[in-house]
Amino acid sequence: MGNEFQSLLNQHESGNPGTDFWSTECRLTVFALASTSILSLLIQFYGLCSMRAFTFSISLPALLGLMGWALLDRAIGSQRLWRGLVVGSLAGLVAAFAYDIFRLPFVFAHGLGIERVLPPLQLFKVFPRFGAMILGQPLEQAVYSLLAQWVGWAYHFSNGLTFGIMYLALVGDADKRHWAWAVVFALGLELGMLFTPYPRFFGIALAPRFVVVTLAAHLVFGAVMGLSALGLSKLLTPSAYR
Repeated sequence: MGNEFQSLLNQHESGNPGTDFWSTECRLTVFALASTSILSLLIQFYGLCSMRAFTFSISLPALLGLMGWALLDRAIGSQRLWRGLVVGSLAGLVAAFAYDIFRLPFVFAHGLGIERVLPPLQLFKVFPRFGAMILGQPLEQAVYSLLAQWVGWAYHFSNGLTFGIMYLALVGDADKRHWAWAVVFALGLELGMLFTPYPRFFGIALAPRFVVVTLAAHLVFGAVMGLSALGLSKLLTPSAYR
């Protein structure tokens, strides 16, 4: 009896007090819930549902449910799901910032006077359109409201965050997989998006320079996400959350 009690105590102190919510089946569920962020856009493309309706009726409840599940795991579970969501969301956000920083010189090439070196590209023009779609406003507007701008950028970073969670759900544990798998994941996402109605929907010409720049940006996104997830996984052990 004393040995059994000590074993339970050791499990609790090591951050493994209860149910493991990070099994293959649970990770697939996490992946599905996190994917509702980008699905809200794809659903609109294919005319199955408006982005606004999907976001408020499915995507937001799914992400809130995922957050609640993570809090439950932190309280009574093994904390592996909680750890995966923390690591994945932080890595995804860091990668999203790196992704945008990489694209800044192309967006402001004219203002910086470097248009002979880097092609000027309107890589941020879709963000206020995201906001307009979520708010139920016309897609094309002469001037987008500040609210549409904020909502659009928030949606952009929501995708970065959820891509990080989806990546962690696929690999299970970032410090047991090579970080380059995140690059494969990010490039796969972008190649997949290029074959959807995304370019046509937003009036984006698939010129070679655009494709090269956007693939390079996603390579940066994937590399930063993979390396960030690796570093965070080593830093944030289960016992760190108690």
